[in-house]
Parts: sequence; C-alpha cells; structure tokens
Amino acid sequence: MFAFILHAEREKSLLRRHPWVFSKAIAAVYELTELQSQEETLNLATIESQGGHKVERKQVPAGTLCQVRDSKGSFLAQAHFSPQSQISLRVISFKQDESIDYDFFKRTLNAAFAKREALALEGNDGLRLVAAEGDYLPGLIIDQYNDVLSFAITSWGIEANYHHLVRALHELKPNCALYERSDGKTRLKENLKLRAGYVDPNDISPDYNLVDQEGKPQPNCKRITPPQDKEIADTLYVKEKGLVAIPIDVKQGHKTGGYLDQRESRYHTYQLCQSLKALAQAQALAQAQNQAPAKKPQGPTVLNCFSYTGGFGLLALKGGASAVYNVDVSAHALNAAKSGVVFNHLDPGRCKFIKKDVFAYLREEVAKGTKFDVVILDPPKFAESKSSLTTACRGYQDINRLGMQLVRKGGHLLTFSCSGLMVEDLFQKILADAALGAKVDAQIVATMRQAPDHMVALPCPESFYLKGFDLIIS
Repeated sequence: MFAFILHAEREKSLLRRHPWVFSKAIAAVYELTELQSQEETLNLATIESQGGHKVERKQVPAGTLCQVRDSKGSFLAQAHFSPQSQISLRVISFKQDESIDYDFFKRTLNAAFAKREALALEGNDGLRLVAAEGDYLPGLIIDQYNDVLSFAITSWGIEANYHHLVRALHELKPNCALYERSDGKTRLKENLKLRAGYVDPNDISPDYNLVDQEGKPQPNCKRITPPQDKEIADTLYVKEKGLVAIPIDVKQGHKTGGYLDQRESRYHTYQLCQSLKALAQAQALAQAQNQAPAKKPQGPTVLNCFSYTGGFGLLALKGGASAVYNVDVSAHALNAAKSGVVFNHLDPGRCKFIKKDVFAYLREEVAKGTKFDVVILDPPKFAESKSSLTTACRGYQDINRLGMQLVRKGGHLLTFSCSGLMVEDLFQKILADAALGAKVDAQIVATMRQAPDHMVALPCPESFYLKGFDLIIS
C-alpha cells in the first residue's frame, strides 16, 4: 500500500471531506507494509526501520488505491492516484478499513440510484443516476435515458475499477442496455484512452470500443455489437415532466447524449410561456370589455440560442409559445430538434431552425431591431480553467448584452452559465454590466440551477456548476 504524506496544514480540506488532493500538497510517498497500512497513525521517522520505504511518485502506477496521511502520519482517506492531473489524488473513501471492490461499487451505486426514485415518479424517463463528486464517486457520470444507461469515466480511479463498475450496473439495472461515452477530451488530460460503444456485461474489457479524438473506431480494436434485444436507436425520445419527450442521441450527442441538468429550467420556460400567454389573453379580454379593437391573443415569441436538440423550444411550444426560433451551429442537432417537434405532435409551423453561429446571429438581429418576448441563452462552458476566466467573463458579458437588446420591454431573458468557475455572484455582476451596455434595466425574477438529480456534495462546491437567472427587461 502506498501512502501519500501531505505538507503541514494541507490536510484541512480533507478534514472537511473535500475529495481532491492537488499535486503541490504532497510532501512524500511511502510504500508501507501491510501492518503499517493498518495503523491509524504512523511514526514517519521510523517507517523505513519497520520495513516501509520512501518512493518516487513515478513508481506509483496510475489508478492505484493509496492512503492519504497528514504531515504527522495520521490517516485521512483512501484515494486513487493520477500521475498526469494537477488533482493527483481523488478520494473514494474516508474509512481506513473500507474495501474498494465490487461490493463497494454495487452498494454505493444502489444508494445513489435510490435517491432519484422520486424524480422518476414525476414523469421523468431521463435521470442522472450518478453525478461524480456530487455522489462521492469522482470521475463517474451515469445517465439513464429510458432503458439505456449511458456512462462516462473521466478519472483513473474509476478506470481501475472498470470491471466492478460494469458488473454492478448490470446487476442493479439488468433490463437496461449499457453504452459508454468515455470519449471526452478530459480523459486525454489524464492520459486515458478514449472509448465509446455498447458494453457487454458478459464480455467486459476496457480495451474494447477504443476511438480516436474524432470518435472514429481505432483499427484492430474489438467493437461490441449489441444483441437484438439491446439495440439502441439513433435517437431516443425521453419523457420529461410528463409533458414532452426530449430527443437524445447517446451515440453521437454531446456528453452522454443530452443535458438532463436543465430539466427544471426547461419546465420554468414552460410555465413562463403559459403565464405570458394567459397575460395576453387577459389583456385582450380587457380591451374587448372596453370596446377597444382587440388583437387576437398570441403566445410569446421565443429565441432559443445554443438550442442543441431543442429541449427548451419543446417546452416553450408546449407552454403556448406562438413562435420558437432554435439557433445552433450543428445541423445534426437541429435535425434532432425538428424530429422532436413532430414526435411530440407540436406544430412545426410555429418553429424555425437556424444553423448559424449564435454570436453572429445575435449581432445581425440586433442590427435589424428584432424583438422577442423570451430569449434563452444556454451556451457551452466558456471557462475551462482559471486562466481562461477573464476571457470567459468578456464572452458572457458580450452575449448577454446582445441578448438583452433582443428582448421586448417587459419580456424575459433566461441566461445560464455551466462553468463551475463562474460563481453565482460573479455571474450576476457580469449581467449587471451587460445591462448597462445594452442600456436596459433588468431585474432578477427567478434563479435557476442544475436539476436535483445532479446532486451537490456539501464539502465539494465544485459540484455546483450550473446557474441561471430569469431576468425581466425594461
């Protein structure tokens, strides 16, 4: 057993149950005897005389389960080692005597699944079953879309337990097909191979389904073909809030196939469109009672930017929007969005699908003087690292200034950031600057966050990443 000894005063975050240990916090590494690894506190001065010895970090294989101890030798946690990442150790357990094996994974996964059962009863056939650090399983995402489990591994610790994970998933969800989407570029930072494809629980290997950075199968690599009863459609339609079915593409879509984290915000959009349509009807009725010429009441017009497969647009249409403009650079995503409108028996005549860079589209429409009742800005992550945060702030300010200029007075801007480094109060300040630039007044009428199945572990604020505001513009 390897033990990573921390510098003095660097154990505070672990004592608060934060799961990360950064490279600079590590003072030394020892290989312990079995008896030494069982000691709650070690005498660091006498480790070598008792059979242990000091080693270089490069001697510890990636994915190795190690102990983390403070500068005085006291046990803190069990963690997996990653030699490539700045986060050198990711905690898997704070118990010294806990075995990290098949039973551990089955028990931990089952506990995570149970916490989501109530959401399924609300008419949701898509759920995040495991939210990485939010569920104390760093580097593991598992999403359920109907009868498909789509999972992604981004850390050496989960990679080292690949067989345990797949076996446990099959045991707990035997009627679900397993599909892996461990093909994100985050894995390259960890020096992990990229994988994507169907996973056979009876023939498990992390060397199957390897792909290159463009998602193409690696030559001479075994690919698993699903049996007929586990075939996965190119597009899954996943019921949300019992209202509509969102198009999901687990094979080629973003992340694991879709964005379940915006479920509550999409429902907020549905409710907002209902309210705006009811308001228009009430105003038309008041005009009629005053014997004034009354316009036929219309639902709100909605601009859905970075629309992907059109989830926000579907809920807006369901809520009574008279027109929805979906804008995205991906023709593949827009085609899925079109199919979602048809699948849900909504009116295609109320939709437009625009393949264009969102920034360019917004500037063009501002120049035209176009106005919408509701503008939705749900961009990809702008801030990938602390070094990119300043640039990200400028990007958020620019796009929100343009978005505000497109909102009709009394209308709403629904704006989001999925950058974990973009904390909520900083995002609010950026929006205030954007309002000044747009020469509008804006008030927060609601805050929005990631859906409840994307749980936030209290000791790990980084697991709270998605934040949004509903702003009324005047």
